[in-house]
Amino acid sequence: MGTRPRSPLSDRNKTYVGCCGRYLDDGEAAPTAEALMRSRYTAYTLGREDYLLRTWHHSTRPSSLELANKPHSAHCKWLGLEVRRHEQLEPDSMLVEFVARYKVDGRARRLHEISRFVREAGQWFYIDGEAS
Repeated sequence: MGTRPRSPLSDRNKTYVGCCGRYLDDGEAAPTAEALMRSRYTAYTLGREDYLLRTWHHSTRPSSLELANKPHSAHCKWLGLEVRRHEQLEPDSMLVEFVARYKVDGRARRLHEISRFVREAGQWFYIDGEAS
């Protein structure tokens, strides 16, 4: 059997299978909003638009992300993810604050976002985020 890619979540040194593969590939629901956030980051690094859309709440989900058509996607290298905090607002509502580091054409960049998540029928979904 082939080797699955390692997760880019190097801050915890988890393998792809142990971290996010079961959510992206095996259809298992992420048990927490933080786990969903980490799996969505991994999906971005792998260009897995299918997973990103599937885990985006229907009320705010775009019809397409067109990741393959983004001019920078071929020149983007994801470097790491730091989850700064996660806060339970209500039993089925959470905030997750994170910083994702990446390079585009060799230039370092970072995305700092506070994302909102909601749980419906036992499954967490990304609603939206506020980048700073």
